Amino acid sequence: MSERSNGFRMTRRTAVAGMGAMVFAPWVSKAQTLKTEYKLSVVGNRPIALSEGAFQWAEMVTQRTNGRINVKVYPGSQLVGGDQTRELVAMRQGVIDFTVSSTINISPQVREMNLFSLPFLMPDHKAFDAIVNGEVGQALFKVMESRDVVPLAWGENGFRELSNSKRPIRTPADLRGLKIRFAAGAIFSDIYNGLGANPVQMSFADLQPALSTGAVDGQENPVNLFLGLKMDALAQKHMTIWNYCVDAGLFHVAKPVWDTFSAADKEIVRQSALDAAKVQIGATRKGLGVLDPNDKSSLEELAKRGVATVSLTAEEKRAFARATRPVFDKWAAQVGADLVKKAEAVVAANS
Repeated sequence: MSERSNGFRMTRRTAVAGMGAMVFAPWVSKAQTLKTEYKLSVVGNRPIALSEGAFQWAEMVTQRTNGRINVKVYPGSQLVGGDQTRELVAMRQGVIDFTVSSTINISPQVREMNLFSLPFLMPDHKAFDAIVNGEVGQALFKVMESRDVVPLAWGENGFRELSNSKRPIRTPADLRGLKIRFAAGAIFSDIYNGLGANPVQMSFADLQPALSTGAVDGQENPVNLFLGLKMDALAQKHMTIWNYCVDAGLFHVAKPVWDTFSAADKEIVRQSALDAAKVQIGATRKGLGVLDPNDKSSLEELAKRGVATVSLTAEEKRAFARATRPVFDKWAAQVGADLVKKAEAVVAANS
């Protein structure tokens, strides 16, 4: 073969290699291109524990990547007009990049997340931890992955307690006729209708003025959220500690966004989510006698603010559980019988 022929083949080989590089290079560039800002949506604002977790996550990611992944928090679900139930849809539409979500707000789109809202399924934090940190929690992560998001960490918005402006609540009969606000999810309408109350669905943004004007008599939220929002100043003078359901928190990223991150950046984002979730859980449980049996400062703060608090006995809780059992059975079928059975087994093993 002539030198000229060899040269032609080498030139052609080089050209083909160059074309390969040209095809490959844009893909690499695209994968490594970062936005100038990543939008993180969360319902509420500081000092609410759920929101605090969002700010912590944003700050950790931004700092640990030296600003390369610049995350900005948009509190109050402002990117979806205050309607926190639309955050998941907005993530899939590319409006939101990161979210710290309440599972209650996800449940209208993801039926399996109603697991946390089944009345009196999880009696305490020990049961909750066992569920989210085990097989059930992993199964729920897989469900979210099928929705084009990447779940990274479980947080906690807390066990939901009942407050109202009218009277102490010790029995199902005490709830009759009371207008009780709930955030989202038809399961809550079923629960309160089953107890003889008048449930009213309302966004978080509308809750405070509704309590102030008496448009609703009561609401259900975790103790530390109640304190943070000073609901005692909104005519909420009675609280019932009944742990009837729990609201998990979920730290997740839109999958198209996640796919643009390098392996190293993914690890930073994931670890930051885990670290922020730990902070969030601590803030949610602070002063409830959970982290420290001797620290009940949050419950004591209720008393200082003039809130009359009733802690239901085991028997009193069973009366509410019996009254809401038809709702439990109806929604267990929608959540998924196998998933609920696994959760019940975990609760039994940790009781």
